[in-house]
Amino acid sequence: MKNIVVVGAGTMGNGIAHVFAMKGFQVKLVDISAAALERALATIAKNLDRMVKKEKIAEAEKTATLANITTSQDLTAAAKDADLVVEAATENVDLKLKIFKQMDEAAPEGAILATNTSSISITQIAAVTSRPELVIGMHFMNPVPVMKLIEVIRGYATSDTTTATIMELSKTLGKVPVEVNDYPGFVANRILMPMINEAIYTLYEGVAGVMEIDTVMKLGMAHPMGPLQLADFIGLDVCLSILRVLHDGFGNPKYAPCPLLVNMVTAGKKGRKSGEGFYTYTKGSKELVLAPQFAK
Repeated sequence: MKNIVVVGAGTMGNGIAHVFAMKGFQVKLVDISAAALERALATIAKNLDRMVKKEKIAEAEKTATLANITTSQDLTAAAKDADLVVEAATENVDLKLKIFKQMDEAAPEGAILATNTSSISITQIAAVTSRPELVIGMHFMNPVPVMKLIEVIRGYATSDTTTATIMELSKTLGKVPVEVNDYPGFVANRILMPMINEAIYTLYEGVAGVMEIDTVMKLGMAHPMGPLQLADFIGLDVCLSILRVLHDGFGNPKYAPCPLLVNMVTAGKKGRKSGEGFYTYTKGSKELVLAPQFAK
């Protein structure tokens, strides 16, 4: 594999482009928004600068990495010589199905089509293509350049060859791939999201405050950040979307999203990305400050 196309220039997309480019792959980063592509390149450059400053890479490696990335607003043109296309768009079923139809039409016969989805069925996505045996999940963790894990998810029709190829490719990226099967939430979010949802219920029911809940989990369970801070980091809208996938997929009330989470997302409080969730976020500050409604 030489030519990689990454669809979606958001946080996950630019991180995926970054790690492929660092390993010498030719990467085309695709997004319909020119502004998003510009921001993505700036983010990648900033992250590489940080690595140079910490002496993890040399200046020449930063230059070579950036030279390996080109951008495009035209998926059809970008994917015509792709060996692998990785979709990293918003966690929305209809959007992903639409993109996969386009990817299937644009990519050469034999190209693997991967999705970075954190919860949506690989089998459902593969079903809209003419190559279900070549469709697979590559669930990278955020932040992509730092986190080692890739959940490699086999759809119902994903071939052994496709799976083996992506497992080896993930190792080439310096990641640790873990093969899992295609059920709602896979492994990571099937376990993580109910914990986050339970933490929100614990707050909603007045058992303890935001800081208290996060402190218990950090100091008592050795988690690097508490579940409410983590929910803000992931995005409360993303957490809600994944919980709904779990709830719909299993039909089990234990996955029903907490009403507080629903209300916060409806009110536009999506966590770090919107500037407010359970905490408030000021650019350049790492201090945790409770959001006004929880600072009582």
